[in-house]
This record gives sequence, structure tokens and C-alpha cells, in this order.
Amino acid sequence: MSIKQYQETYIQSNFAERIGGANYGKDTAIYKFEKIKRAKAAAQKDFPEIELIDMGVGEPDEMADAGIVAKLAEEAAKSENRGYADNGIPLFKEAAAKYLKEVFRVDGIDPDNEVVHSIGSKPALAMLPSCFINPGDITIMTVPGYPVLGTHTKYLGGEVYTVELRQENKFLPNLNEIPEDIARRAKLLYLNYPNNPTGATATVEFFTEVVAWAKKFDVVVVHDAPYAALTYDGLKPLSFLSIPGAKDVGIELHSLSKSYNMTGWRIGFVAGNPLIVKAFSDVKDNNDSGQFIAIQKAAVYALSHPAITEEIALKYSRRHNLLVDALNELGFTAEKPKGSFFLYVEAPKGVKGGQRFASGEDFSQFLIREKLISTVPWDDAGHFVRFSVTFIAQGEEQEKLVISEIKRRLSDVKFEF
Repeated sequence: MSIKQYQETYIQSNFAERIGGANYGKDTAIYKFEKIKRAKAAAQKDFPEIELIDMGVGEPDEMADAGIVAKLAEEAAKSENRGYADNGIPLFKEAAAKYLKEVFRVDGIDPDNEVVHSIGSKPALAMLPSCFINPGDITIMTVPGYPVLGTHTKYLGGEVYTVELRQENKFLPNLNEIPEDIARRAKLLYLNYPNNPTGATATVEFFTEVVAWAKKFDVVVVHDAPYAALTYDGLKPLSFLSIPGAKDVGIELHSLSKSYNMTGWRIGFVAGNPLIVKAFSDVKDNNDSGQFIAIQKAAVYALSHPAITEEIALKYSRRHNLLVDALNELGFTAEKPKGSFFLYVEAPKGVKGGQRFASGEDFSQFLIREKLISTVPWDDAGHFVRFSVTFIAQGEEQEKLVISEIKRRLSDVKFEF
């Protein structure tokens, strides 16, 4: 039977309200990433002789370091590493605590009680609301941003309150804009720096303000930090946990996906407040049986070699320089971020004497369909597109060729801002 035929059976009426209930699957709205996928397919069909330049991919363009791969192969061959890992091996916890100290200058993390591994950051974000959210409770999220914590808050009957990330505030949330009644009902505050999609970085002063605000309103801070070690131009990696009092109010999530090109390996960790770590561990224990021990041991190798991340950061910094210069020469106002591999650029209002762009999505669709350049639009707080410097290119000369080709394709139009 087809999906449509099954929609006429009792299965359709049995879906939970959290995913749409009896109307699940009948919504005709198209998710923006599906729109991008369709536009890419259409552009490649219309212009088969032109290579599509994908600047929208939010994952590394290279494999993990050869040493990490070799360690996985070595450990995968050992019988001692078979079986369930549950909440992780002590060796990984110790490596994570040492990594926080050496890279982020975070002292006093107890690997036994203040660190637990996760099968990537996304499952951790999905599980954390189960530790705190009852019906009617609030999670405060930033927009634009990564929605998983908010999605699961709603699944549990909670509510989501959003705070805009605006250019005039350097894409940091203004905590003073949160109404007091919302703050007092809130259980969780989600932050993510360096930020996806804006590329913005937090400061010691901002995190200090967050700690004071969280203590004032009894809110748990969840800092999602998958890009934390990817910083540029002399900016040292900053951990929320390095701020005095941070461990009293929250936790930090780290992932090896972006910082070590280990996307798909599904390994990260949660660190910070021991009571929160314990609660997450209990919920996690009822959701998964732990990541393969050989992957954990390969991750131990990675965490003990932070120079791998430094080399990756140099590549992204170089690519950012090229892309920012090219876009600014074309009339954009692009500013190199201090972290992440994302460049967040305000969309133009249109093409002189031609097409108008009412949104970032309009501009993104134009880039894909007319110029075969793929980006991701964000219209939550202003009209922007996100470029990613994880495009496919082997070495500096190929990087220059890609950016030159972007500049060439966009040079035949005059954008209005």
C-alpha cells in the first residue's frame, strides 16, 4: 500500500499530537532544506554543464586525521572493545576533562561525576528536556538557531520562548529583553557559541552575565559548543565552564564532529554540573547503550591531539578570508567571523533592474537556480544567507579557484542592498 492508502486506515488517527496527530503527513508546507534540495536538482537539470558550488553544507569536507582512523581500526580489532558501552569508558571521560583543561583552561572537572559521553550532541540535546521539562515549563531558545532542544521541549508539553540574535548586538541574545514572568517560568536557556548560523563568538563578559542571570531566575544553562575550538585570528577558544559559577548553573556540550572532522562517528560529551550530568546519564541510560568503545578510544586519541583542530581551523580561516574579500568586492557587507565555519551575510534587496528578494530564501533560491551556488537562508531575525567554507577543494589553489568562480558567476549582476 502507498502512504496515501495508509492515511485512510486507523494508523493515521493513532499518531501522537506532538507530531501532528491525525493530520500527520498531510501538511503541504515544504521544509527549507527540502526546498534547497529541489532547487539544486532543478538547477543541475537545467544547467548540466555547470558544476554546482555547494556552500550550504554544514559538515566538514575532509576525512578525520589518519591517526584517528588508524586508532579506530586498531581498537575495532580488539575483542575487549566489543559489547555495550552504556554510559562510557573512564578513559574517555578522563580525556575529555584533560581536553577542557588544556584547550579551554577549565580547571576542576571531575571525570567521574562531571563528564559523560554522548552519541553526538544532537541526541544529548534531544534527551536533556526529559530531565527538566514538565507541561507548561519554558525553554528559552535563540533564533536563528539549532531547534532540537526546543522541539523536544514541545514534545513534552513545554513551551518555547525565543530571543532574536541581531546584528546590532553582535548576535548575542539580550537577556534583559526576556520578560520577568517568562524568566521565572523557564527551566532551560539554550546558547550556542561560536554560533550556527551567525558565526558569532561569545565573550567572557557575556558568559559572566549569563551566569548571574541564571542564578537570579533559577534557570539551567545548556551551552552547545560543537564549534568552540574552531577560532581564528588570535581568538582563544572559550568555554562557558571557564567562567566562575558556570558549573553551578549549567553544562556544556562538546562534539568531535566539527573540530576533528569526525562527522558520522557520533561522539561527544556533556560536562559541567554533576547533578545535571547524573540526570542526563540516567535518561541516556534509558535511550541508548553507549557508543562503540573503539570509537570512544579513537576519540581519546583525537582529544589528546588538539593540534589536529588547530590545523583544520587554519584552513577554514584561510577560506573565510578569500570568501569575505570576494563578497565585499561584489557589494556585500561581509565580516569574517572569529569562529565556526559559517559566514552569515545579509541578503540584498534585489538585482538592479531585475528580480527583487523579499527574504533570505528568495535570494538563496536565486543563487541556486540562476548561479548554481547553494547557501542556506535564515529569515528568523532579518534576511540573511549562510555560506559555509566547508566546500570541496583540495589545497589552497583549488580553494582560490572555487572562490574566483563564485565571484565570476556573481559579477554579471549588480545587487541592491
